[in-house]
Amino acid sequence: MNGGQDLGGMHGFGPVAPEADEPVFHDPWEKRVFALAMAMGFTGAWTLDGSRAARESLPPGDYMRSSYYAIWLKALERQLAAFGLAAPDEIVRGMPDAPAKPVARVLTAAILAPRFRAGFPSDRPAPAPARFAVGDVVLMRNIHPRTHTRLPRYVRGRRGRVERVHGAFVLPDTNAHGRGENPDWLYTVGFSATELWGEDGDPNGRVAIAAFEHYLLPGGAA
Repeated sequence: MNGGQDLGGMHGFGPVAPEADEPVFHDPWEKRVFALAMAMGFTGAWTLDGSRAARESLPPGDYMRSSYYAIWLKALERQLAAFGLAAPDEIVRGMPDAPAKPVARVLTAAILAPRFRAGFPSDRPAPAPARFAVGDVVLMRNIHPRTHTRLPRYVRGRRGRVERVHGAFVLPDTNAHGRGENPDWLYTVGFSATELWGEDGDPNGRVAIAAFEHYLLPGGAA
């Protein structure tokens, strides 16, 4: 999806200004939103990729006007409604109209620390040998799906070079929509700034992204 999150190469958003000693949460409500998102994700009603897709499918204007955790909250509310776990009017009132819908798992205090300490790895056994190797020139597919993708818009149709082969991981494009994990090889692919933005790109500039094999085609000569 070409949503509001895909800003690479766009003008007018100002410089990135990192906050010195930035806290994990700026306000108590952000901590609550994060906890709610983790607890609901743990139920198994949707996947991590599904959560990311929900955030990135917010209307672009709404997305860009919202703070980081406001985006999380709006996406979570949409997911709760879409999966029948809470109706929109229940969310507004903060009160349920019916008994809670059963879920597969419930996150409790007893299992919180060990479960999250173990992490949620997304690497998987490779279904086939890697198609590309370090040093290969690749052409990024020019795709514009209405569904979820992790392929940035500004690299589509551009040539880059494989810099690292990471192994096979869950493919977000299908996993976000309940169409299976479909493990796919993941690569680091590097691009010159001039390949991405032509003569306006920094001649010494370089951009590297993580890209699934699903996005790559043989690129020929660099």
